[in-house]
Amino acid sequence: MSELKRASFGGKISAILVAAGSAIGLGSIWRFPYMAGEYGGAAFLLVYLLCVFVVGIPVMLAEFSVGRNTHMNAVGGFRSLSRPWRWLGYNGVLGALFISGYYYVVAGWSLEYLVSSLFGPLYSSSESFTDQFAAFQLSPRQAIYTVIFILLTHLIIVRGVEKGIEKASKVMMPALFIILIVMAVRVAFMPNAAEGYRFFLSPDFSKAFAPETIFTAIGQAFFSLSVGMGCMVTYASYFKSDNNLTGTSMSVALLTLLVAVLAGLVIFPAVFSAGLEPAEGASLIFITLPEIFKDMPFAGLWSAVFFILLTLASLTSTISFHEVLTAYFAEEHKLSRRNATRLTSGLSIALCMLTLAFTFDIDWAGIKLENISFFEIFDYTTANILMPLGGLLTCIFVGWVMKPSFLKNEMTNYGSLRGRAFGLLLFTLRYVTPLLIIYIFIKNLGII
Repeated sequence: MSELKRASFGGKISAILVAAGSAIGLGSIWRFPYMAGEYGGAAFLLVYLLCVFVVGIPVMLAEFSVGRNTHMNAVGGFRSLSRPWRWLGYNGVLGALFISGYYYVVAGWSLEYLVSSLFGPLYSSSESFTDQFAAFQLSPRQAIYTVIFILLTHLIIVRGVEKGIEKASKVMMPALFIILIVMAVRVAFMPNAAEGYRFFLSPDFSKAFAPETIFTAIGQAFFSLSVGMGCMVTYASYFKSDNNLTGTSMSVALLTLLVAVLAGLVIFPAVFSAGLEPAEGASLIFITLPEIFKDMPFAGLWSAVFFILLTLASLTSTISFHEVLTAYFAEEHKLSRRNATRLTSGLSIALCMLTLAFTFDIDWAGIKLENISFFEIFDYTTANILMPLGGLLTCIFVGWVMKPSFLKNEMTNYGSLRGRAFGLLLFTLRYVTPLLIIYIFIKNLGII
């Protein structure tokens, strides 16, 4: 497929904003703060920074190279370069499909808390925030907000690459940064905020080099950059030929890191000001933060601003894995974009309803598990199998199967850029990054 026949992003800034939007999601604003809280604050931040450059950027560049070189969806891109490797594209499509089965559910929580902050009982109810969160998960509202979030994503995707994805990213990404900065300034004036800054920015090197911290930081860097599931291959297929892939990948990584740091600068000063524990786990956003907001003037307003931020971050990610599926159905099965978008949204709704409806027990061949949900199945399969496998095999494909000239030509735009770091990138892609991903893979599977 030639570039003339295919939609493309309008310019280099657009490419950066769209790719950064895919990377910046719940992983940066929801997951990063509580992981940093559990693993020593600045110690985790330091290791995470190193892992972004050693793991995240090489895989991202490899995926960018495949996407822009072929100007095809994930399956078509790998197939056109080497037909036996087309199944690597299917791995990405399957990963995007499984993520659709649970990510929209979590994204819907942000909508519930946004509405409840302004108009609901979040700060007027006598129930604890823990009880309110548990009650919401058992109510029909969870399904309603999930469907609403899928429809919001649908409305953006159906408008196309330029009028939909690119235009939305140009609005949402600056808004996301503005809200984060406003929130960071607000919490800076809270009592005892300095303790939060100290926790987040003063590293404890004994924790920084603990094996568990290193392992967790590698995983966070890998997953927060949206690599290993076809998103960056699909988005890069809309890049123009003069796009600097190295510069784009560095910009995306730095923006993702900046959002994670800003999120930490919002959450940890507020947590310490309220006298709460930073290592509160996944409940940090939806249970702990309302405890902080309730003692602030205009609690509902500040809470709503934060959950607008979380909603925007979620939406920039949902449009990326929705587009992976939409592009696949449109190009591989010859559907119109409108019908491909409808099919993707319909599958997403069906999977999410399956996630919300069923919890079951497993007792088979000596394996006994109780209260297993599709949410856990989709989450575990995507995070622990499909994404690491996709990242690992992308390294092998670009680093070993393709000739070195393939990556060099894409990095240098066929000689128009210098590409001084090519040797280091190829070495990292061939040896360092795969070994680290293998470590993540076998660690997540419980082999070690």
